[in-house]
Amino acid sequence: MTQQFPEGFLWGASTAAHQVEGNNTKSDCWLMENVEGSMFKEPSGSAVDHYRLYKEDIAQMAAMGLNGYRFSIEWARIEPEEGHFDAAEIEHYRNVLLACRQWKITPIVTMHHFSSPQWLIREGGWESAGTPARFARYCAHVMRELGDLIPYVCTINEANISLGIKKIMKRHQAQAAAPGAQVGMNTDKMAQMQKNYEALSKAFGSPAAGVQAFLAPRSDNGLEIIFKAHTEARAAIREISPQTQVGVTLSLYDYQSVAGGAEQAAQALQDEFLQFLPYMKDDDFFGLQNYTRAVYGADGILPVPESAEKTQMGNEYYPEGLEAVVRYAWKHLGIPIMITENGVATDDDTRRVAFIDRALQGVHACISDGIPVKGYMHWSLMDNFEWQLGFSRTFGLIEVDRTTQERTVKPSGHHLGSIATKNTI
Repeated sequence: MTQQFPEGFLWGASTAAHQVEGNNTKSDCWLMENVEGSMFKEPSGSAVDHYRLYKEDIAQMAAMGLNGYRFSIEWARIEPEEGHFDAAEIEHYRNVLLACRQWKITPIVTMHHFSSPQWLIREGGWESAGTPARFARYCAHVMRELGDLIPYVCTINEANISLGIKKIMKRHQAQAAAPGAQVGMNTDKMAQMQKNYEALSKAFGSPAAGVQAFLAPRSDNGLEIIFKAHTEARAAIREISPQTQVGVTLSLYDYQSVAGGAEQAAQALQDEFLQFLPYMKDDDFFGLQNYTRAVYGADGILPVPESAEKTQMGNEYYPEGLEAVVRYAWKHLGIPIMITENGVATDDDTRRVAFIDRALQGVHACISDGIPVKGYMHWSLMDNFEWQLGFSRTFGLIEVDRTTQERTVKPSGHHLGSIATKNTI
């Protein structure tokens, strides 16, 4: 039975600047990749050279049949030193946005996707009370220059991700098997973390207490700073570009429980989503990101069953989680939803095709029940740099030969494009 999606539904894919552009030399991640004893398996280098090849990549998206592209503008490029805004980099992103317009692709711009300017970390990073104002200033500058080309803004990617990172680190220290983080963490090098912190403190000129990059365990105060950065940026964006719709994205599991685990699952939902509702209730939309489920028992989160199919990230292959997360996000938040990331790390592309189909069945069921879902952005457009895990994980709809940077659309890319073209599943 053919299932129709609403007219104007956005079908697309997502990237993050540091993971695809290459040579992001002013960012904290670049420095962290290249210090002695780095937690990163390899440096990003030229990544997949999207900074140079964006025109071809956007044209390829259109040829596939997609009409939406979620990408990030790199703060470290726009403001490489505090208070110094690089006009040439603004022009680069203007050209990216114009390429989207040329190919009739709606841009969904993320202002911060994990990587930060090195100078921000030297000023205390994401534990500094000055960061929200600095972030809002950067967002205001970008919107003054480019706001007329940007219909949707996600201020911060996965503003809650540090909670998941902290939990993964605790479970690893306790040698407890459980689902992996929804970001590339190199748990093989956990034992050398303290030595790495010392090297980073020296490189950034930061106190020995550690470098407060975005992808670090947060204090409660640090979490408040991140969400304050969102609300201050939202206000700045609306003042300058009132036609631009603004939201934030969160990384969420489908929180489930077995006998005795309901209270634990409810607490996880509270910790990772519900506590942040006051910061998001005035947003124009919610950026929802889901990859799998987390199942809780009486003693906490349960390991992925041995019999379950697992992804390259160590997570359970569970596309049905997306529908559940859309439903509880709508129930508790009540604003339109943009699925800004959903996908699977696998080297078997037939499993990606099946993942897309099963996830979209759930999305359609939500829409049929009146939930306003604006679009589906698959993670990711291309196989790319998965943070500390380097290039070892393959999420993309497009394969990239990094020796030649040649792109090859996978069957899953053609499959999603065919769905987008027909607007049906």
